[in-house]
Amino acid sequence: MSRRPCIAANWKMNKTADEADDFLDPFLPSQSADGPEVIICPTFLALGRVAERCAGTSVRVAAQNMHFDDSGAYTGEVSAPMLLDIGVDGVILGHSERRQYFGETDEDLARKVRRAVEAGLEPILCCGETDAQRESGDMEAVLSHQVLTDLAEVHTEDLDKVVIAYEPIWAIGTGRTASDGQAQEAIEFIRSLLRTRDDAKADLVRILYGGSVKPGNAEALLGMPDIDGALVGGAALDPDDFGAIVAAAGNG
Repeated sequence: MSRRPCIAANWKMNKTADEADDFLDPFLPSQSADGPEVIICPTFLALGRVAERCAGTSVRVAAQNMHFDDSGAYTGEVSAPMLLDIGVDGVILGHSERRQYFGETDEDLARKVRRAVEAGLEPILCCGETDAQRESGDMEAVLSHQVLTDLAEVHTEDLDKVVIAYEPIWAIGTGRTASDGQAQEAIEFIRSLLRTRDDAKADLVRILYGGSVKPGNAEALLGMPDIDGALVGGAALDPDDFGAIVAAAGNG
């Protein structure tokens, strides 16, 4: 089954709009529509600038979060129509930092994922276990709960409109990376969960790996049969490093 590789840059709380320009100036000319799909996920304040710069190029733009309602008394929140209005066509949902620091629940995420799909935004749904959960043998139970609950409100025919990112929490920002085999094992398991919903759709869903992905380990990770790309954090802040990861995906 051929799935187009996807490499997404999660800038987290980094880069002003001007700093985003400094990244895009050398990066955009190097990208081709024939290569992997590339997605930039800047801060809310840089989203408009990045969307304008990427319009008409092969590089897509996604937000790092959104609310499940379209409007209302939710101070500090941003909705799907607002993102679409400025040219954004995707959104990261359920990153472990959102779950850990801001109390996002799987029930919240089920509503967010459904609303993103309904609105025509491509959700990048994150899931992953802690070090303690892996060591205690609970990895599969954690992933099962997260994936099945977060996708519960998505119609089966729409499953392939969701991208999933497996990000073991113990590998995010720590410098530790899951081995090729560990990442493949977890992502193969996630795909088996999707098969409980629809076998054919499970083959179409792209599942990314995230967690200290760097130019030096990208090619090996992206060479695994079930790994369809990467959600990149720290290395995505440098255009040369991120470009090298995109190139590694193109070599796969």
